[in-house]
Amino acid sequence: MKAFVIQLLSIIFVVLITGSIQSVTADHSEPDQGIFKNEQTLQELEATKNSNYQIYLQTVLRNGDGQLISVIEGTHGLVIPHQISDHVFDTLMGKKEIVTIDDIKYEKVQYTFSPTLKQRWMGIYPIFDEIHIEYVVEGDALVQMKEDIMDHYRWVIHYCAIFKGHEYTCIPVFQSFTVIELVTHTDTVTHQWTILRVQN
Repeated sequence: MKAFVIQLLSIIFVVLITGSIQSVTADHSEPDQGIFKNEQTLQELEATKNSNYQIYLQTVLRNGDGQLISVIEGTHGLVIPHQISDHVFDTLMGKKEIVTIDDIKYEKVQYTFSPTLKQRWMGIYPIFDEIHIEYVVEGDALVQMKEDIMDHYRWVIHYCAIFKGHEYTCIPVFQSFTVIELVTHTDTVTHQWTILRVQN
C-alpha cells in the first residue's frame, strides 16, 4: 500500500510541474455541457443502447508462451455523452468505413490495443496521453503485481489530459463489460474494439 501511495504522490508531483500545459475544455459551470458534473465527478455515462454508439469488444487472452487461454466478447458498454467521444472516434481510432445494419448506416472503426502489465495493474488504458507519465512500480507493489492474479471485467479506452478547472485526469470515453477474466502477470491481453456510430 505504501508503494501505491508513493506512486500517486509521484504522479501528482509530475502534474504540478507540468501545470503550464494548455488545458482541454470540459467546463462544469455550464449544466449538461461539460464532461464533469462538478470539480470531482464525471457526468453520468450513457449506455450505448441509448446513444449513437454501439460497442463490441473481443478480448483475446494468451499465456506467456503465446498459447490461447480464452476469447471473450462483450456487447454492452458505456460512452461519455460529450463531443470528446466524437473527437476520439474521429481522430484517434484509425480508418473508418461505412456499413449498413438493419437499414441504418453506421461509421465503423476497429481499434486494437494490448495493455501492458502496468496499465492493467493501474486500470488506465490511454488512447491519448497529453503528458507522458512513467509509472514506477517498486518494492512490495512490484512483488504483488507479479504474484497476484487480477480479475478484469471492465475494459476502457481512456483520454488523459488536463481539463479546464481540473488536474490531469484520465476519463473513460468508451467502456465495455465482459465476463470476469483472471489474468496473471505473464499473460498478454489483446483488445479488438469495434465501435459503430450512427452516420449523420
